[in-house]
Amino acid sequence: MLIISAVPHDCCSPQDAGDVGKNRFECRTCPYQMVLDRKYYERKGMELKAAEDVLGGADSWKNVDKTDTRCKNENCDSASAYFRQVQIRSADEPMTTFYKCVKCSTDWREN
Repeated sequence: MLIISAVPHDCCSPQDAGDVGKNRFECRTCPYQMVLDRKYYERKGMELKAAEDVLGGADSWKNVDKTDTRCKNENCDSASAYFRQVQIRSADEPMTTFYKCVKCSTDWREN
């Protein structure tokens, strides 16, 4: 970990040091400067979230309403499903309705 100064890192920005091939970190709120004499980098692996986690996880189906609709699973004969509406696109687009079958727990969406 590279500690540049005691001031928050968002106020320090890389600048050209004037020397050929050298850069520096320069604080925008104080006269602090640090000449970079070598390459600094940090590699971070990003963890992908499951789509269900982004949309609320298992708790998102608690206390939802039920409606009469056919299940999309061909092997299920259920005529009712839980549903919830989420705005996943821009505000001028209609809300997306997510359904979950009461009997077989098949998920599907409309819009």
